[in-house]
Amino acid sequence: MKTARLYYDDSHLMEFEARVVDVRETADHRRAVVLDRTAFYPTGGGQPSDTGTLDGARIVECIDEGDVILHVIQEGDLLPGQQIIGRVDRARRLEHMQQHTAQHILSQALWRLFGAETRGFRIMDRCSEIDVALDQPTDERIAQAVGLANEIVWQDRPIKIDYVSAEEASRLALRREPTRSGTLRIVEIEEFDVTPCGGTHARRTGEIGIIFVRSWERAKRMTRLRFVAGVRALRDYEALNRAAERVASMLSSEREMIAHRLERWIEEHQALAKRVRELEEQRAASEAAVLCERASARADGTKVVAHLFRNEDIEALKRLARAVASRPRTIALLAVHDGESMHVAFARSADLNDDMSALVRRACAQIGGRGGGRAEFAQGGGLCTEEKARDLLDSLARELVAK
Repeated sequence: MKTARLYYDDSHLMEFEARVVDVRETADHRRAVVLDRTAFYPTGGGQPSDTGTLDGARIVECIDEGDVILHVIQEGDLLPGQQIIGRVDRARRLEHMQQHTAQHILSQALWRLFGAETRGFRIMDRCSEIDVALDQPTDERIAQAVGLANEIVWQDRPIKIDYVSAEEASRLALRREPTRSGTLRIVEIEEFDVTPCGGTHARRTGEIGIIFVRSWERAKRMTRLRFVAGVRALRDYEALNRAAERVASMLSSEREMIAHRLERWIEEHQALAKRVRELEEQRAASEAAVLCERASARADGTKVVAHLFRNEDIEALKRLARAVASRPRTIALLAVHDGESMHVAFARSADLNDDMSALVRRACAQIGGRGGGRAEFAQGGGLCTEEKARDLLDSLARELVAK
């Protein structure tokens, strides 16, 4: 037997009567019901399935098995032969119907304007995607296609469903070739688009309300457009409007001036960040000079700077180590202890051959940590007490001085 697909002829049908033909298990061991007729759309063609109820039993998914549709139920005890009433979740159906019909309109707009064929379509949770063969995408071209699509929406053109043979279909100006043989279901938007499709669609283009492309990008040698339509476009606008109002309030600005104010803020931030970096470098150079004055020295004059800080910023520690090592014949053994762990930053000047990476690995091994880097600069850390950290640093410094 075959499940009669009521949504083929009426996508707005949300309640129907049917008879349970079979109850079976899906491949992933879920309970599913087969009906003699259904208004539930199964997953397919880029469109997610409907959800709803069968006499109160919750339907979480519908699966197309070719001749029959499996209605996967979450709970309930339905039996073969039982007469039931099915109810489709209206909001989900209408939302998917708007997105799918919008895809037909937008795809045809892209084809008419640029000869860009649609190669893929997906309705996702918050937006939908189409992949089109548009070789030279620009914001202007996308806006042109969206403009044409919305003209068709606002003209409220009728949409009709027809069934034709393969021979009859060959005489139609189809936007894309059918992927199946036999009788074809044709969705026609008056004087605009003719496409074979098994999805749910509006009766008139005006039901879509509006189509808006949120973003586009190049993906897999295609142009991928993410769009919203109808109720999704409204939700998207409401979210963007709330965000814009919040940002405008934070900037004490009108929404229209947000971009200008942000540009100025970013410029000021970049200037301040540059000044902060300059001051940090100056501070590091000043501290390096003080540390070098107190440093021990080898017989050849090489200075070994060893110092343990408390709760110092790690980035500042690394900056200071590099500042110390910028001086000739100088080694920096710097570390910070935060109460539980030790982080080290070892550096040496370019005119020396000491391997800081090997030294850091040795130090970290003694505190159960990890570290590494290059011969001229390395870092790492591990867990230890402050006393252990101080002893370790002093031991390494004495070893280098005696070298």
